[in-house]
Amino acid sequence: MFRLTLVALSALTVAALASVGYADDKPKPTASIDGAEADGDGQWTQLFDGKTLTGWTPKITGFELGDNAHDTFRVADGKITVNYDKYDDFKGQFGHLFYKDKLSHYRLRIEYRFVGDQCKGGPGWATRNSGLMLHCQDPKSMRKDQEFPVSIEAQFLGGLGKGDRPTGSMCSPGTNVVIGGKLYTPHIAQSKGKTYDGDQWVTITLEVHGGGVVKHIVGGKTVMEYEQPQYDPKDADGKKLIVGDKLVIGEGYIALQAESHPCEFRKVELQILKP
Repeated sequence: MFRLTLVALSALTVAALASVGYADDKPKPTASIDGAEADGDGQWTQLFDGKTLTGWTPKITGFELGDNAHDTFRVADGKITVNYDKYDDFKGQFGHLFYKDKLSHYRLRIEYRFVGDQCKGGPGWATRNSGLMLHCQDPKSMRKDQEFPVSIEAQFLGGLGKGDRPTGSMCSPGTNVVIGGKLYTPHIAQSKGKTYDGDQWVTITLEVHGGGVVKHIVGGKTVMEYEQPQYDPKDADGKKLIVGDKLVIGEGYIALQAESHPCEFRKVELQILKP
């Protein structure tokens, strides 16, 4: 009976994987997160294997795609880590670690924290500052000296021990969004999130509906919501990506940031949503 049950469960697992289109080399499913599968969307999968950076490619300002300059991105103790111990000075070398697949409709859950001291030469605004870039341009299309990919950023901020510094804001390098029915063109839209001081782990979930609504969720609460992410025709890099008169961005790559302050990412988990 026990053996038959295992066989039956295995068959169901294979059928479930096939129904959401996972190939053999795709990340394997994990347990459900926040009960979010109730609406029939795909299973959650871990995009980071806990041991290597397989499936992820670095792009650091001033270096070619794939050059992990100064050993910036590493894996240690089951975490993706951003390190500056091999830098003499930051020198504007902003880094992004790109996942290999384009994404459109999905939920992404990330656990992150800031550690240690900022790299010498890092800008003041980048202290305890990182993020997840979504709807990114293909990293192959980035200029060698480009600091940020054309994308939408879910900003991760750490508190400085005094005052408010809410996490989960939206930044828009080369892009614009619509908030409250109006085109929003400033670079930053501040979230309603909490301030997290110290080196504590913080969990953020991003819910992305293609070229529609995007939500930043921290602590189970939506702290930022916008829609219609789109290229900014006034931005030199964004303008190059516009095809015809189509501005709205419906898909793209994701990338973890390295902005001069050491940080760690413990989980990067994905759930594909139905369009």
